[in-house]
Order: sequence, then structure tokens, then C-alpha cells
Amino acid sequence: MNKEIQLLDLGRKDYKDTWEYQESLFKDILDLKIKNRREELDLETPNYFLFVEHPHVYTLGKSGDFNNLLLSEKELENKGATFYKINRGGDITYHGPGQIVGYPILDLENFFTDIHKYLRFLEEVFIRVLADYGLTGTRSEGETGVWLGVGTPFARKICALGVRASRWVTMHGFALNVNADLGYFDNIIPCGIRGKAVTSLNVELGLEEMDLEEVKEKIKTHFTELFESQFIAFKAVTV
Repeated sequence: MNKEIQLLDLGRKDYKDTWEYQESLFKDILDLKIKNRREELDLETPNYFLFVEHPHVYTLGKSGDFNNLLLSEKELENKGATFYKINRGGDITYHGPGQIVGYPILDLENFFTDIHKYLRFLEEVFIRVLADYGLTGTRSEGETGVWLGVGTPFARKICALGVRASRWVTMHGFALNVNADLGYFDNIIPCGIRGKAVTSLNVELGLEEMDLEEVKEKIKTHFTELFESQFIAFKAVTV
């Protein structure tokens, strides 16, 4: 089992371009797994992890409700935002500057074959990151992601998750609000959940702005601990 994960930070990149890039890596892993099965081979499958920061964009999961987007096409344009209906789970969410988005494209057969466990591990990464900053992040029953203040009138979501998996290969991932402009969440019903707020790490810590690179390092540390893996420099893999 290959527990090395090729890490690539894309910087700020258009959502659609990144989605297409994810799809190409995802397909390469699937094609290799099919080749292994058909030709009775045992070629090692790669794993990838993409960090990215997107320009303002709203994305709707395959089972999401379009009515949870509260803007017209013209209003989207006026706000400099785009919209895509995509093939992950979950409902609607927002991505934008000041948010750390991560796309683990893993062959879970290199780790464990349990999607529920995979989602709980992703949540645990951010529960541990928040703990590093003295914050108590928790899960909210029946609602994927990481929250603060669950069980109080001030419950607020700080990290959203949405994934797709096929033949145990994953794509899409997480979005952690670090220095996010929370006003953009007013234009949607986030994740289709009414009556709960959204927050950002800098707001919770009373800071104007946080160091995104510092937060990424903490994500990497906890991810590799939980998945008993290691990050290596990204290298192209041809199937």
C-alpha cells in the first residue's frame, strides 16, 4: 500500500480549471486500478493532495437544492462570483479568498476502505487544527463538517466537507474559513442548513488576518498523523 501523498499548492486558481485538473488526476488513478485488475498487475496507485484558494464561487452538490442560492445570474455577476453545479456530495457552499481549500485525491485502498471513516478523519484533522488555536471544534449530528458552539444558540460552521468517491478513489474535499469574507455566505443557505451561522478562524481569534501558510502546515501535520502517511513533492504520473 502506497502511503505517500504527492502535495501541490496551486495558489489562487479558477474553480473550473481546478475541477478539471482534479478530474484528470482522479481518472488516472481509476484507469490504473482498472488496468491492474484486467491485466492482473500490481502497479502502485498514486495519491494526491491539492491546496488551492479560489476566486469567489458558489458550488452546488449533485443532490443540492438550487433554491439555496439566493442570487440571480446578474447579481452573481455584480458580486464578481461564479456558480457551478458539480459532482460532489452535499448542498451549496461558497469558496473565496481567505479560505483554505484542499482536495485529497486518494486511493483509499492504500489506507482503509471506509468512506464514513474517511469523512470522520477529515473532520478530525480540523478539530485538531482548531485545538492548536485554543478552539473547541466539534461535529454536529447529521451534518458533515466542523462546527463551533454546537448545542448553543450560537452554533457556527467553520469547515465544510464534500467528497466524491468511485472504486475507493476520492476527490473534492474541504474548505476551511481562515480569513474569509463571511458576507458572501449571506447569498446562500450554506449546505442547505437554515438557522446556523458561518464563521472564520480570524474572527474567532479576534485577528484581522491570519497566516494561511501557518494554518496549512498544521493541516498537513494532522492529516499525515491520522492517515499514517507522508507528503512528498508532486511529480507527474502517466498511466
